Amino acid sequence: MSAIKAGQRPGGNEMPSGTAATTQAATKPAAVPDVAGGETAEQALVRAQAAAQAKRLNEAAGICADVLSTVPDHPAALALQGIIAAMSGDLDRSVGLLRRAINVRPGNATWYAHLSSLCRMTYRIEEALAMGQEAVRLDPNNAEHLVNLSLILMDADDRERARICLLRALGLKHDHADAHLALAQALLAQGDFDPGWLEYEWRNMTEAGKVTMPAMTSAPWNGMRIPNGRLLLVGDQGYGDTIQFARYIPLVAERCQELIMGCSAEMEPLLSKIPGVAGYFHRWDDVPNHAVHCRLSSLPYLFHTRVGSIPAQIPYLKADPARIAHWRTRLDAMLPAGRKRIGLAWTGRPTHPNDRRRSVPLSLLSPIAAAGPAAFVSLQKPVPSGDTAAMPLFPGMTDLSGEMTDFGETAALVENLDLVVTVDTGTAHLAGALGKPVWILIPKAADWRWLLNRDDSLWYPSARLFRQQRPGAWDEPLGRLTAALSIELGR
Repeated sequence: MSAIKAGQRPGGNEMPSGTAATTQAATKPAAVPDVAGGETAEQALVRAQAAAQAKRLNEAAGICADVLSTVPDHPAALALQGIIAAMSGDLDRSVGLLRRAINVRPGNATWYAHLSSLCRMTYRIEEALAMGQEAVRLDPNNAEHLVNLSLILMDADDRERARICLLRALGLKHDHADAHLALAQALLAQGDFDPGWLEYEWRNMTEAGKVTMPAMTSAPWNGMRIPNGRLLLVGDQGYGDTIQFARYIPLVAERCQELIMGCSAEMEPLLSKIPGVAGYFHRWDDVPNHAVHCRLSSLPYLFHTRVGSIPAQIPYLKADPARIAHWRTRLDAMLPAGRKRIGLAWTGRPTHPNDRRRSVPLSLLSPIAAAGPAAFVSLQKPVPSGDTAAMPLFPGMTDLSGEMTDFGETAALVENLDLVVTVDTGTAHLAGALGKPVWILIPKAADWRWLLNRDDSLWYPSARLFRQQRPGAWDEPLGRLTAALSIELGR
């Protein structure tokens, strides 16, 4: 059986839910010539769509190119080629192709929805809003389009209209998991925790959430006391979520005879040492029999967490003292004496649904290097190849990714730093859980856990937040962070 690993956190829908690689080319232009071997353009596009859905993107793009070589402005071929370009990561080309398809043949609601989502991803918020509204106008009873529009409205800070869209979507489809999750994230961001946690349980029914755990044969835990049984607690989401919710582990241990953890190997040095953890497993085959199981991310709901009752015994994670001493010696040999040591993390996991918004190139952080006398330490694992040229801009910084073999090593390294500066990734959670000062660059729209319009964190008292005011615009928050760092460094 497969290893237990941090799953992709549900949420942050980037393409309209349930519509990927769909052309909806029901309206056919008159007298469309054959493409090859007597096959019509529509028949070829059926093959292209099947290839795209099977992630055979080169094949799908080639079929579309064949159609367009015969019919240069075939709207369905343009639209499908645009969707394939988006799936390949070429978002600007995708936007151009979908615009062309809509200009040739207006009125396809799904094309407008795709274009709106792509414009949102590339920070064209006004166009995203216009296209999203048009999709809903053309197909007002489509729950997917309403959810898509709600995400754009949240980016535009029109949360009331976003809520209306989500409630309408759920009225049309009561079990729409993405709509429930989007509503949960909106409620949690507002600090409305009671209904927010209730809706957040729907994350397990999204396409991303369904694959985080295999079929379980033990009973799901409802928070009851298990005085004579074993409870399996599963780290079911990303690294940051796992670290954030690990604060609940001692509370769970108090309610059962024995608590065992199932999570990725990278987290073992930290989580296995939390009081109450009797066993730690990172392969499903190795997990022993247990009476009940629970997802780590369900604990805020089961413990009825409210704004004023977040467990906050910081630090709740601890690094191995021997490894802390090792890294102290290592940094003493690497870095100039007498300078504050600042850790930097600038990108997250590329497969994260919000990574395009939260991650930045290292060169963008170059103003930090001029804020005052400091020594910099890379916390990036791995260092993206495109960022190695920028590393000399930061005094003392070298690639340590080969030595940060797991989160235990990273935690020991962080313990030797004066400050961590990071984007919204697992490193931010790790520093906060260790109680280390951490400054976090927060994208707009922010993840729900950072709430709204705050520069502090209820989850991590040592954190300071520097928020974008506009999606994609890092200059303003980076300027504030640099000015604050200049004060910190005494310049």
